[in-house]
Amino acid sequence: MELQSRGEMLQAANKELEAFSYSVSHDLRAPLRHIDGYAALLSKAAGEALSDKARRYLQTISDSAKQMGQLIDDLLVFSRMGRQDMLRTTVNLDQLVKTVLHDLRLDLQGRTISWTMHPLPNVSGDPAMLRQVLLNLISNALKFTATRPEAKIEIGAVRRNSGEAEVFVRDNGVGFDMQYVNKLFGVFQRLHRNDEFEGTVIGLANVRRIIHRHGGRTWAEGAPDQGATFYFSLPLARSLR
Repeated sequence: MELQSRGEMLQAANKELEAFSYSVSHDLRAPLRHIDGYAALLSKAAGEALSDKARRYLQTISDSAKQMGQLIDDLLVFSRMGRQDMLRTTVNLDQLVKTVLHDLRLDLQGRTISWTMHPLPNVSGDPAMLRQVLLNLISNALKFTATRPEAKIEIGAVRRNSGEAEVFVRDNGVGFDMQYVNKLFGVFQRLHRNDEFEGTVIGLANVRRIIHRHGGRTWAEGAPDQGATFYFSLPLARSLR
């Protein structure tokens, strides 16, 4: 009886948290739309009277409002990932990578990228959640190789035991110092300045939360200016064990 009561209390608390998240999201979005909208109206109304510096100021206001809106969206996704029901099925990771690369096709335009794709195993998990994992990791690789004349991105997997696969995404980007590796998967943890690489720093926290819900692990290796490799483990589909 006590266990049932606690379960009901937890369920009620989760519903309240979800309602609170939606409310905060709506209440924050309205003033952000006003900031962005009135900055655009002021720019249009003032026209030629504005100096180049004033136009840059207004553009910074508008860009910051948009970035805040994206941050709110990412935080809501992060919040939902902990409560969203999971679908357990066989997931074809090779096909999932192809889908993600198709979704990212606009980000690939104008880039010189050398891809190394190794065969990936079928795993057990939620396809939509695992798509989010691959989208975040491949997007990160694209972002942090943007300064390279030729980006090199490798995607593959290793099997150290019969029950799980370790999938990796490796790049030749700016890398990171291993003494800060514990910060990588935290919310609001940033190892590079925002003016160097844009983003809302929620993506890797989402990766860790999703993989943890699948019973897997996440970790990373890297060195400054020598690239980085991000790993996650997943249970193999039963038919392939």
